[in-house]
Formats: sequence, structure tokens, C-alpha cells
Amino acid sequence: MSEPTRRPATGYEAPPLRPGELARWSWRQLTSMRTALILLFMLALAAIPGSVVPQEAVDSLRASQWRDQHPQLTPVYEKLGLFSVYDSVWFSAIYILLMLSLVGCIIPRLLVYWRGVRRRPPKAPRNLTRLPQRRVYETDEDPDVVLERARALLRRRRFRVEVVDDAVSSERGYLREAGNLLFHLSVLIVLVGFATGGLWGYKGGVIVVTKDSFANTLSQYDDFRAGALFDPVKLSPFAFTVDDFDVTFIRQGREAGMAHKFSAGLTYQASPSSQQRETRISVNHPLHIDGTDVFLISHGYAPHLTVRNADGSIAWSGAQPFLPEDSTFRSFGVVKVPDASQKSGSTQIGMEGEFYPTYGFIKGKNGGPFSAFPDAKNPAISMLAYRGDLGLDDGKPQSVYALQKKGLTPLKKADGKPLRLDLGLGATATLPDGLGTVTFDGVSRYVKLQISHTPGQKIALGGVVLALIGLLGSLFIRPRRIWVRARRDGGRTTVEVAGLDRSAGGDLSNEIDALTASLRPASTTPEFPEESS
Repeated sequence: MSEPTRRPATGYEAPPLRPGELARWSWRQLTSMRTALILLFMLALAAIPGSVVPQEAVDSLRASQWRDQHPQLTPVYEKLGLFSVYDSVWFSAIYILLMLSLVGCIIPRLLVYWRGVRRRPPKAPRNLTRLPQRRVYETDEDPDVVLERARALLRRRRFRVEVVDDAVSSERGYLREAGNLLFHLSVLIVLVGFATGGLWGYKGGVIVVTKDSFANTLSQYDDFRAGALFDPVKLSPFAFTVDDFDVTFIRQGREAGMAHKFSAGLTYQASPSSQQRETRISVNHPLHIDGTDVFLISHGYAPHLTVRNADGSIAWSGAQPFLPEDSTFRSFGVVKVPDASQKSGSTQIGMEGEFYPTYGFIKGKNGGPFSAFPDAKNPAISMLAYRGDLGLDDGKPQSVYALQKKGLTPLKKADGKPLRLDLGLGATATLPDGLGTVTFDGVSRYVKLQISHTPGQKIALGGVVLALIGLLGSLFIRPRRIWVRARRDGGRTTVEVAGLDRSAGGDLSNEIDALTASLRPASTTPEFPEESS
């Protein structure tokens, strides 16, 4: 069996890179345009989970529901930071690397562009016949007269002009590269704007029932996410009251039941000492107060319930928001009564169930209650009741939209079946074991508001505008060069006009013809073909 062929030794091995050489090589790789495009693509891909997975900063309630519905995926998503994509380490790493790459790309190109702007137009080629656009004619005029006229005409057309020996050199279109640089710089400006808003801004969510008020303090928020450099002491001291909520539902056609439009009326004060003002907010039309925006995100229903003890005293009363589960606004909610009483002593009551704006019922094996329409035409509520320990005294935070059933016992009817409270508007149900009664008093609407302060918005907007300007410049500005040569030959002057369009698919024939016609006296006729290649 023959031995495998070995490669001959060259006697030379490349030495390992020293730390400085490795750093320079790494910097060149990072600041290449290819790397910048790859990082920009990666940033776009990284933003996809932020629009698919519910984000804590946008809707913490929806994120909490998603966790409850996907218990197996939740630990994986939490380790990957998918519930807070834009605050995750990996997203921030891509973001920072992209900014460094853009800076490394832009600065060297700025220096090159600055040297190019200061450079004089190139001298006329020795043989103008090789250029794609060329015109030739003869005249009795002196060459200096022709060149002076050419210089004046080209300057009038905003060319940079220089006379060298027997030719005029001119160039135009320097701003094309400036457009490219401006576009890349604008991407960096947009990233800086977003970073500014993320570091010094905040975003919070709150549900406010109509006729209730909100003051801009941390304790009033349902969820609140602030930037790393934001100081909560600097919260604007505004407050507002939700006076009313108006919604119009589509009643006919394939889109029946969908909200056509909705808006909320607010009475607000920019500060405790300022005058009250009234306004209406709707989707994409927020309220602007002292650099803070109040957006109307969604809406729902808050049933009014009253829980009375056996002696008729009120144990709990209020409007509890229920969260919509489908387009008919069938909503799920929880009521917690921590201070109920009975003959044997105090106890706690918990209730969970569904609210139906327009109650309907389907008979049969697979039937049941449903909401026939999202508007509150025939409101009803159906809940299961529990008694025991609600877990409110163990010091652990819990959602107001979830009922911890570990320390609770279901209330049952006399036949031993679980007690279900099915209540129409104004109806009252009696709880067993002397626990009192539950009354469905009425329905209010609530609005889900997003309150955000984003100081980098104008910076990002400016970057977008600059990007459009740079893109238009790089697309429509044509870099081109024109030369005019005049030589005395045999008692007459031979004039050559030639040009080069440096943009893809550019054509200078019309411009060369116009310039030649302006240079040539009316009595002069061309003696050579107008075009050669």
C-alpha cells in the first residue's frame, strides 16, 4: 500500500498576527460596507420578534396572558429576552456594532470626498476621439476666443472649470457622492435618535374607566418601563380625567361587529396650577403634554358590581375592567373581595368569569353563552365564586386580572355543584353559607392608554428626512465631465467638444449638441461626424 502524497515543505510559515495587527484587521472588517449591510439586515431580523411576541413595555397584560397560555415556551423566551427584545443584550450588541461600523465607514469616505471636492477637474485626454460623445468643427476664430467663450458657457451651467494649455476642463455632479454620504450619515442619526429615546425616555400603560382620573406618578401606572438614564423625579406633573368614550361599530356586511372609529374625551391639566382644557384623542391622534404623548390604544368594558355582607353592609363595590378575548368583546375578568364577613368571622371572596356585551345562548351539547355583538345591547355576566385566602397578605405582587386558586375553595350550590353567578343588568344573586349577595349594577367603558416620553423623536425624524434627501441626490445627480479643445491648424481653428457621463446609462448627446451650437458661429458647419466611439 503506497503512502499518501505529502505536500512539499516550503520552509516558510506566516507569523501570527500581533495584537496591534489583529486589532487593525478586526477594525477593517467591522468598518467595511459589507459588514454594515449585514448588521443592518440582522437588526431588521432582530426586530421581528418584537412585533410578533407581546412586549412587556407595550402591553404587559398581553405578555402575561401569553405566558399563561404557553408555559413550556415561556422559560425559553425569557432567557432569550423575547418579551423585551429592544432591551435585550443581543439586540443592543447588534445596535452598537452597527453604529460603530457606520462611523468607521463614513469618516474615511468623508475625507476622500473632501479631497475630491478640492481637486481640480481632470485635464483633457490626449485623444478625445475615444470618448463616447464628441463633436468637431472648424472656425476662423482665434483659439483663445473659443476657449474663453467655452469657459463662460460651462460656468453658466454650474460646471467647475479650468483652462489648461489648449483645452477647457469642466466637471459637474460632485453632490452625488455627498448624497451617498448623507444617506449613510442619516442612518446613524436615526440610530442615535432611537438610542436617545431608549435611554432618556419612558413608556407606561394604564387602564382608566370613564369618569375616573389619572395623575402622572409611578403609582398610577399598570406597567412602566423607563430608560437606563431616565430619572422618575422628572415625570411631568400632568393629570387628566376620561370624561367619555365614543365608539361606532359596523352593523352590516362582512366587517359587521368591527369598531369603525373610537375616541375618548379628556379634561387635562399640564400642571396642578395650570388651567383645565378639554380635548379628544383617537388612534394616531394622541394628546401632547409637555413632551409626553398620551395614545389611545384600545378599549373595553368594566362591569359595576356590588358585594354585600349578610347584614346588608357593602364589602366591595366598584367597576372592574374585564379584558376582551375576541372581536365580540366577550371579556374575562376577576373580582377580589378581601374584607367580606359572615357570622363565623371575616373571610375573602374571589370571583372570575366572563362578561357578554350582548348576551346570547346556544342550546345543545356544544352550546353555551356567547356575545352576539360588541356593543352593550344586552349585557350579562357569568362568574364562578370562591372563598378562602386570596394571597394578598403574603407580600408577593399578583395581577389584578388573575385569581390565585391555591388557597381558595369553590362555592357550591345545595346539590353540590359549583356555584355559577349568571347575572343580567340589575340582577342580584345570593351567596351560600351566609356570605351575602352580588349585584350587577351597570357597565362602564374603559380605555387603555399608552403614555410615552421619547426625547429622540425629532432627531430620528431629522435623520429620515436627510435620508430621503441623500437618496434623491444619489439617484438623480449625474456626475459628468466635458472638455473643449481649440487648436490652430493650417490657418483655421479646429474645435473639439467631448464629454463623459459617469453615471450608469447616462447620455450627454443633447448637452454636447447644445454646447457646440452655442460655441459655433452661425456660418460655421461641421466637417466631421458628430459622434464617434
